[in-house]
Amino acid sequence: MGVYTTEHEITSTVSPTRVFKGFLLDADSVIAKVAPHAINQVEILEGNGGPGTIKKVTLGEGSKFKYVKHRVDSVDHDNLTYGYSLIEGDVLLGKLEKISHESKVVASPDGGSTIKTTIHYHTIGDAKIDEEHVKIGKEKASGMFKIVEGYLQANPDAYN
Repeated sequence: MGVYTTEHEITSTVSPTRVFKGFLLDADSVIAKVAPHAINQVEILEGNGGPGTIKKVTLGEGSKFKYVKHRVDSVDHDNLTYGYSLIEGDVLLGKLEKISHESKVVASPDGGSTIKTTIHYHTIGDAKIDEEHVKIGKEKASGMFKIVEGYLQANPDAYN
């Protein structure tokens, strides 16, 4: 098994706490509400939302994939960090054991925030990571974030 690591940053005008709650803790629900073409359904298979929770996300018609299972690895409300892994589904392309994400939301001087994410692709055997696949993943994550950010901006009382 090999591990390919990359980093991704997204900036926002929304406060760190609201980004943490709306985009990291409750992303599946918010995206299902504001972008149903991306997510059709979210089922909690195990747990209560904290570490160890496993969710099955059925993807929408806008995705070339059918579903993915997420496992929550860590949640730190005080430091605004959230870790999860994609552990099953066609998004792993048959060559990845899992894709782990470690995100931290930090305050910007202007009152907004930056999400800093480290992504670890854990390959099966000596499988290679396609750089184009990584680039597309980052673009999709940025696009989904912008949709959630728009929801948070339009609903200033949400996730306070």
